[in-house]
Amino acid sequence: MKLTKHVDQGHLVYLSNDADQISISENMHYRWLMFDDVIQSVMHLRQPEKLTLPHQYAVLMPLLFFKAKKVVELGLGGGNISRFLNTLDSNIDVLSVELSSQVIHCFKQFFNPLRHNISIENKAALTWLQENENSNYQPADWLICDVYQHHADSFQNRVKLLTALIDNLTDDACLTINLPDLDDHEVNLCLTILKQLQSSHQIIYFHIPRYLNIVIHLLPNHWPIAKLRKRSKTTYLPLWQYRRWQQYFTHHTST
Repeated sequence: MKLTKHVDQGHLVYLSNDADQISISENMHYRWLMFDDVIQSVMHLRQPEKLTLPHQYAVLMPLLFFKAKKVVELGLGGGNISRFLNTLDSNIDVLSVELSSQVIHCFKQFFNPLRHNISIENKAALTWLQENENSNYQPADWLICDVYQHHADSFQNRVKLLTALIDNLTDDACLTINLPDLDDHEVNLCLTILKQLQSSHQIIYFHIPRYLNIVIHLLPNHWPIAKLRKRSKTTYLPLWQYRRWQQYFTHHTST
């Protein structure tokens, strides 16, 4: 059954009483989080770790190349990425940085049924990045940014966020940015700024068919993205999943 039909059959289980306009609905199979009537995250009730939206596969493509140890996710949402990573290997250190206390409350009450040990900081992404670069905090080997749209109200704010992301990116780490519902000019502007800010990483991106998302990856220059191995010891993915994701990876665009 298509997701739209599931949504039509859903019933409301939570509605915020503040300006955030957060709602949660569910049916027999799925539970979903909405901001202003726009679906942000969908969880499979029987398999909470299951990826449910196409752009999530694109976001997780770096798993083809390395075993992430420390992941920082800017923007918690319904926690799909965090749940998947924690189920893939419980030793992965996942930190989610989320500004909205309501979103954090919703995640803990409705979107973490298996009680995964996921660290959450209630803080603005840009504030966290700027504080982190000036501290002795161990750098992440994977930064996942899902809050770009909140900083796209001016050129100056775009540059501030992208600069802070690059300042927190080590040569051996990777950066993933999800761009939802931005026009070609905005996407090209983001890519141009990223190119100008750094030269230590190769930039690729995915267009998500039938969705509005563009997912950008900055991958270390030494990663062999041009020729993936048939098998890899540097991945958490089981072989069947590794080979399936290999096929998906061929649809990326290089800058």
